[in-house]
Amino acid sequence: MKKLFFLITFLGLFFFNSNNIYAQDNIAFIDLNIIFDNSNAGKKINKEVKDKQKKNSKNFQELKKKFDADRDKLITQKNVLSQEEFEKKLVELENNLKEYNLKINKENNDLNEFQLKARKNFFDSLRPILESYAKENSIDIILKKENLLIGKTSLDISNDILELFNQKVKKIAVE
Repeated sequence: MKKLFFLITFLGLFFFNSNNIYAQDNIAFIDLNIIFDNSNAGKKINKEVKDKQKKNSKNFQELKKKFDADRDKLITQKNVLSQEEFEKKLVELENNLKEYNLKINKENNDLNEFQLKARKNFFDSLRPILESYAKENSIDIILKKENLLIGKTSLDISNDILELFNQKVKKIAVE
């Protein structure tokens, strides 16, 4: 009975005293979207993307107008052309439509690929800055703000990193 009493007392004291352990890890978080959207290099990338989107949109509108004009021309010639000539031109028009859709898909894929490469290069340029900042400020963990539910605003280092990033990185090359 005495052994059981000592065992329960020992375990009770052990568990009650272990609750007073505090974490010594320094944690910070960063909003990568703020850095990307507000940094000079990020703004240049965003401008390039918008310019490519405008160019693609203009090209798509021109192709659409050409396709619509060809279709309207074929419709007006329906009664003038022979049935087999009309069907031949209709097949040609459908092939042009397929080609038009392939061009649109290719341009959209190229734009998406450009955006992915640009973001990857951007974050590759950001990583050494984050590493040196963490080392200088004794930060053990830097988390993405998107992965947090709630946190003290004093742990947000986005503005500090934005300033450092603007100082160290002027432009990011995208192949």
